[in-house]
Amino acid sequence: MSNNTISITLKIWRQRSDKDKGQFEVYKLKDVDINSSFLEMLDVLNEQLTKEGKEPVAFDHDCREGICGACGAVVNGKPHGPLKATTLCQLHMRSFLDGETITLEPWRSKGFPVVKDLIVDRSSFDRVIASGGFISVKTGSAPDANATPIAKDDSELAFDAAACIGCGACVAACPNASAMLFVAAKVSHLGLLAQGKIESKARVVNMVEQMDKEGFGNCSNEYECEAACPKEISVSNIARMNKEYRKAKFSG
Repeated sequence: MSNNTISITLKIWRQRSDKDKGQFEVYKLKDVDINSSFLEMLDVLNEQLTKEGKEPVAFDHDCREGICGACGAVVNGKPHGPLKATTLCQLHMRSFLDGETITLEPWRSKGFPVVKDLIVDRSSFDRVIASGGFISVKTGSAPDANATPIAKDDSELAFDAAACIGCGACVAACPNASAMLFVAAKVSHLGLLAQGKIESKARVVNMVEQMDKEGFGNCSNEYECEAACPKEISVSNIARMNKEYRKAKFSG
């Protein structure tokens, strides 16, 4: 083994479908390049399993650039792994020690049923967005960028909230499997801007109620969601959403 490689033991959750009970299986990898990404390491594992005539590990991925939100798994008990503000695809093997055992499992939530192995069905997020994540605009040519003045503080808060990639790490980190941070980010980034004010009341009510229908838990202010979020979305968005929900629901 060189200074640029490590040997690891992988304890990976294997599950054929949401109907299957599932179990952990153990694999060993030698000479893993420490500069390879976590997903590249899984690619190497799957090549090894394929050569051995075994079923490769199913995992989600797409851009592998930390911007699409497709990848995601719990690594040693932490969504996306040990590094702060880092997606699973941007995690590198130099973050692990030679001889280390790495436990890998899918997001755990009623709202995210397991499809296979590390892949979960996150279409519940799509349904939450569809319930209210839009704005009314007039068709025609694009409006002038300065036609609708927006306060600097509001624009920055909206921009920060819009950074959410919908990966689901907040749900996986929360002891209640709450999706409040995700929903609050979407409510905030639309509701803070003038263009989103028209539907703001209906939006927050519809999205919160759809979130509840999907089986996600409630927020109990653990702040685990913020800690696990690869885009560092602030829990202050949850407070804003709760305030807007109360106003929309109970103040007429």
